Amino acid sequence: MNMFKNVLACVDLGDGHTSERVINAALEVMDEGDALHIMCVVPDYGNSMVGTFFPADHEKDMIAHATKALHEFTQKHVPEGTRAQHITAHGSIYEEIITAADSCKADLIVIGSHRPALKDYLLGPNAARVVRHARQSVLVVRD
Repeated sequence: MNMFKNVLACVDLGDGHTSERVINAALEVMDEGDALHIMCVVPDYGNSMVGTFFPADHEKDMIAHATKALHEFTQKHVPEGTRAQHITAHGSIYEEIITAADSCKADLIVIGSHRPALKDYLLGPNAARVVRHARQSVLVVRD
């Protein structure tokens, strides 16, 4: 029996290898019947210069595409019978992860991070912020 009954696994659908490792790590710390919340975040470009290059409804289309891709990813990588909830969020990646963790009452957040390059000190900026600000325990899976 483990101490994590409600696990939030944060995947980056653009990085299948790391996301698969995140799911595997989440499943390893869970018992049968525990809840797995699988999340992806569509970044918000907001009113930045980048955002002006996209059509007005691009965010809605991106969220719909991400939701579909998240379901396909889950179907491929999460064993049948696992209690899984899909969460697609839109906004600041680390803020959305922290909000979702609180909302789904997660006791553990599992997030991926690339191995640091010489210019990096520890983690990518989103993983580092989640570790620093989340109320929950955080398991960082290195690629």
